[in-house]
Amino acid sequence: MNWTTIANYLAANWMEDAGVITTVAGIWLTTRRKLICWPVVLISDVLYLIVFYRVNLYSDALLQLFFIAFTLYGWWYWWRGVRDEGEVRIVWLPTSGLLTGLAAGAVGGLALGFLMKQIHGTALPFLDAMLTSYSLVASWWAARKHIANWWLWIAVDLAYIGEYVFKSLRLTAALYAFLVALAVLGLRDWRRAAWMDTA
Repeated sequence: MNWTTIANYLAANWMEDAGVITTVAGIWLTTRRKLICWPVVLISDVLYLIVFYRVNLYSDALLQLFFIAFTLYGWWYWWRGVRDEGEVRIVWLPTSGLLTGLAAGAVGGLALGFLMKQIHGTALPFLDAMLTSYSLVASWWAARKHIANWWLWIAVDLAYIGEYVFKSLRLTAALYAFLVALAVLGLRDWRRAAWMDTA
């Protein structure tokens, strides 16, 4: 692969390129617990809504609509916490919340998978639906400042890599490999911050 081929690919896929850049920036800012992460993530949500719709990953496109809602909620919730406490404080997820979230992800994934199976042309309906459902759980946990969001993002992002390679979204697959590394960084940093908050 030469530089011309790479340049042509990037030019033809500029929206995916912009989605990659804003996603990486938004997740990195989230690992640092910076409030500005939310408007950056909002831009990536809108870009990927269009990208996924164009390649018939309808569950992923639908997911972006929910991400937009969760992003707006997370932005407000974190802003309120910063206003009241001066910083974004980590909140521990109780076992009951963990089990409820995992069960909701499974039920939501199956229900969405059956729905997407009815839509002609839907790619990978059950895998895409399950990843969509668990991404919603992880997003909710992130908006609520639970460390468990990073564990779930690691698992979901690893599965997404395979899905995107299969759909020839190479840049997005590479992005998700990088997001796994960012999630590990986020897990480390949030755990450290949580222990400092309780010390």
